[in-house]
Amino acid sequence: MSELFDEVDEDVRRDQLKKLWEQYSIYIIAGALLIVASVGGWRGYQYVEAKRAAEAGAAFDKAVELSEANKHTEAEAGFAELVAKGPAGYRVLARLRMAAEVANRDPAAAAKMFDEITADRSVGAAEQDLARIRAAQLLLETTTYPNMKARLEAAAAPGATFRHTARELLALSAWRANDAAAARQWLDLIANDGETPPSLRSRAEALQALLPPVAKS
Repeated sequence: MSELFDEVDEDVRRDQLKKLWEQYSIYIIAGALLIVASVGGWRGYQYVEAKRAAEAGAAFDKAVELSEANKHTEAEAGFAELVAKGPAGYRVLARLRMAAEVANRDPAAAAKMFDEITADRSVGAAEQDLARIRAAQLLLETTTYPNMKARLEAAAAPGATFRHTARELLALSAWRANDAAAARQWLDLIANDGETPPSLRSRAEALQALLPPVAKS
């Protein structure tokens, strides 16, 4: 008797599954096709992005080689193309390198390009700080100490990534402006920072020797 009930239950289940399949098979098949298409689309996207990144990397390396060979016009054109068409990561690097190439012929224009990178909130903080320093380096000989201080004071704060270079630039700018007190302030920060690179520390000591002695009260 129990075997008979089992056979009946099996028939009932089979009929239920058949009805369910007839009712929902189109949705099951569509869902399966959608999963396959999604996986295939994602793999295709990954392949295209990897290919673009590889091509951009090769183009970037080629532009760097041109720069190192003093072919700055060709290098600038290569970086400009990456800025216009490259993947996001390479666009930022290419903007920085392109500005560096422009600096060979027009420092003021290059400084403006670096300033634009500094002001671009879509750019990472490290790249913004680097652009800020590069612009200041280009303007050191032509701008005022107050302008340099406005540009670099935050970058010279303790813990800032490029604080050592920022302090040196501020000290040099103050020295050029005959502001011995300000120059000494930045040189003291350099001297008292245990992480100051040895070469920069040596330059700071040399500049310190050029300052007039502190007046005795």
